[in-house]
Amino acid sequence: MTTTNQITPGMTLDMDGKIYRVESSVKVSVPKGSPIIKAKLRDLLTDQMIEKNFKLNQPIVEISLEEHQLEFLYPEKKSFLFLDIANLEQILVPGDILGDKINYLKEGIAVKAVLYKDKIFSLELPQFLELMVIKTESTEEAMAVSSSTKKATLETGANVDVPLFIETGDVIKVDTQSNEYIQRV
Repeated sequence: MTTTNQITPGMTLDMDGKIYRVESSVKVSVPKGSPIIKAKLRDLLTDQMIEKNFKLNQPIVEISLEEHQLEFLYPEKKSFLFLDIANLEQILVPGDILGDKINYLKEGIAVKAVLYKDKIFSLELPQFLELMVIKTESTEEAMAVSSSTKKATLETGANVDVPLFIETGDVIKVDTQSNEYIQRV
């Protein structure tokens, strides 16, 4: 069994049914009493950071997460259906796990899923995707606000700011993490 003395950044812990990744840990000596381990933990389901103090030699549950490559198939009500590329099983992922990432889901896009006991904690999109522009704000409207960009709607439903020369039907490269236009393809 693992103890708190062995906590290191990168470890994954199961505490009270929640899964946390250790972001940092430090041993702190206190003037009165025994030293403690102060750790910053990230809740893998909500992505919130918490700080927790542990007593020395306190038992903890270290777990290992699995990574799977999934391919997006299609939306199904408020969930999304993916195909596990390794074993060809279909996996239904609730929309709340995806969050804003649903704006970049397109049939055939491969994503990396992090699982523990067959429960998906997060999905990671490729950083860059090439997507078609299906609608743009008119150049005159964009110029009226004295801007060098205009709004464009992509085939997946995402909205990004693009340069004025981008038109409907163009394929552009988008950074899915920052939601920014990179270049025309």
